[in-house]
Amino acid sequence: MKKKLSITIEENLLEKIKLYAEERETSVSNLVQEHFETLIKPRPTLPNGMTLVEYMKSLPKFDFPKDFDYKEEYYKAKAKKWGYEDLLCC
Repeated sequence: MKKKLSITIEENLLEKIKLYAEERETSVSNLVQEHFETLIKPRPTLPNGMTLVEYMKSLPKFDFPKDFDYKEEYYKAKAKKWGYEDLLCC
């Protein structure tokens, strides 16, 4: 069940929000509801209360050869994903 809510905001902000909603084919009410849902959504937690930096430091490290070509490997992976690996020249 939906309830009515009255809020007070600056007039120029309201006009901008109305245009924004119109461009996205939605209503100001839906924008407000989506924003509130985002605010109260539980945030993902990391193990043992770690910070993101601590968590990233705890991940395994990978040593790549000095001549490892990241760009080439990226394009090979994309070609394989989309079925174009037979078009690769090298």
